[in-house]
Amino acid sequence: MRDAAINNPIHSITKFTTLDYPHHLASIFWFAKCNMACPYCYNPHIVRDEGTISLDKALEFLQSRQGRLDSVVLSGGECTLYPHLEGFCEAIKALGYKIKIDTNGSNPQLLARLIEKELVDYIALDYKAPKYKYETLTHNRHFERFEQSLKLLIKGHFPFEVRTTLHSDLLSPQDINSIIDDLHVKGYQGLYYLQNYLHVEPTLGATKMQQNQFDLSKLTPLVPIELRNF
Repeated sequence: MRDAAINNPIHSITKFTTLDYPHHLASIFWFAKCNMACPYCYNPHIVRDEGTISLDKALEFLQSRQGRLDSVVLSGGECTLYPHLEGFCEAIKALGYKIKIDTNGSNPQLLARLIEKELVDYIALDYKAPKYKYETLTHNRHFERFEQSLKLLIKGHFPFEVRTTLHSDLLSPQDINSIIDDLHVKGYQGLYYLQNYLHVEPTLGATKMQQNQFDLSKLTPLVPIELRNF
């Protein structure tokens, strides 16, 4: 990763949200770049562009919001790509904020360190696709890294959620049932969030609007499902 990307890893900041970290008043730091290329991604500018905001500037922003915000969401892109994220979380914690991380689970070693050092409070883990379709959808071949992250979170009883963005032309009920089966076998106890794809332009893969009707009645009830944006 180039020095410019390391020194200015944040693409942009959403100053205030009540949606991304439920029950918390948060800001969102959007980290530039990603190691996946999901076609439905609605942040192509974040994935493709360079970051413009340094970690120091981000911390200055948080200092100015003390007493008005209680948490920070680290999203992207993929925030766990950055080598200085651990120290950044330490600095955020020193300011008294809770931290939520949105991640594709491709860096289980970093997640393990953050959890061990109590530098993260909640994780949203994207289960992009079942193993047999994972590389096709994400253009990333390392499903085993995601799987390691999932097992880590389940075994550690850490507060987290599993979620899948559902584009009905890309993922079928059979695909989602494969994910549900896997979560059940691994002992996942939380809600499984299905997020309906909402069409925006542009997307990373020039994805078109959904043409197929997804039949929710075909989903197996092995884990509890929460629907978002349906």
